[in-house]
Amino acid sequence: MNSNKTARTAGFLYLLLAPLGFFGGEYIPSITVPGNAVATVNNIMAHTLLFRLSVLSALITPIVVVLVALFLYKLFKSVNKNQAVLMVIFALAALPIAMLNELNHFAVLLLLNGTDYLKVFSVDQLYSQVMFFLELRHYGAFIAAIFWGLWLLPMGLLIFKSNFIPKLIGILMFVAGFGYIVDSAALFLLPNLNIDFSKFTFIGEFLLLLWLLIKGVNVEQWKKRSLESA
Repeated sequence: MNSNKTARTAGFLYLLLAPLGFFGGEYIPSITVPGNAVATVNNIMAHTLLFRLSVLSALITPIVVVLVALFLYKLFKSVNKNQAVLMVIFALAALPIAMLNELNHFAVLLLLNGTDYLKVFSVDQLYSQVMFFLELRHYGAFIAAIFWGLWLLPMGLLIFKSNFIPKLIGILMFVAGFGYIVDSAALFLLPNLNIDFSKFTFIGEFLLLLWLLIKGVNVEQWKKRSLESA
């Protein structure tokens, strides 16, 4: 197996997660007006295609995550197979949560499609339900983020122990993982604090994908690890 080809493929796929995750996770919140159901609905109706594309992007993202996890497993299984398996398990655990969470956005579209059976609700009731499902989707995203944070912890440990990727990146991956976990825990325990550590702790992920894309791995050290685990 060509270790650098595997590394660069993993880096490229990880890079794809940036635009997919941003559009799938941030576009709809950007057109949501907190506390103003009418303005929010007007924004959704004015940008329905972009709303649907955002949902599609959010559904594609978990598929790419599966591929990233598999290529990283190939890269790191020689370091510690059990920890590499744990990394993949945590990554996969987040996927059904993330995909099912998009049903909340489908619910919003159904509420606004003007179907006859919805006429039993007043406009205010429909709009309130739209805000409810948008809020529910927000909380669901943080549940998935717990597992996203967890999968970064064994990954950080594997990088730190590998000797074929800088140890600093492994430490920063630990920091990134804890950032996601702290954000999720804080949302449920201290929702009024508006803690958002992951906006500052993601740097390890960014450095990792750049390193994989540009530098790849130290081939000699990777081969040494492979021979030791054989």
